[in-house]
Amino acid sequence: QHVNPPTLFNSLKYGFSQAVVVPPRGRTVYFSGQVGMDENEHMAGNDLTSQAEKALHNLDLAARAAGCTLSDVVMIRIYIVQPKDGDTTVVGHALREFFGTERPPASSWIGVHSLARKEFLIEIEAIAVISRRLSVNR
Repeated sequence: QHVNPPTLFNSLKYGFSQAVVVPPRGRTVYFSGQVGMDENEHMAGNDLTSQAEKALHNLDLAARAAGCTLSDVVMIRIYIVQPKDGDTTVVGHALREFFGTERPPASSWIGVHSLARKEFLIEIEAIAVISRRLSVNR
């Protein structure tokens, strides 16, 4: 259940929910931080838009390999290198593109000095809960 009470700001326009209530007996999947790099370690670009979209695409690929979809993701943590004005708009657009606006995951956005490699501008980690039978695709 996605919780977005009118007593809190409208987070849906930024691409995330205020809270997500998970049913009991679900299987939990923890995803490592995804970045804007492909399987050959080529960067999607040197801008936040390209890297955010690629990181979310990579999260989608990891979810499918783990037997779930992005609709099973209940929490994301977003690390942005030295965030600037306008970065929330860029990232929010990418989140809405991948998660939609009706049932997006809860999230935390964290500004950091740097990530594992100097070319990384964003990293997105996630938690998914699968309430149906898990079928892992390796």
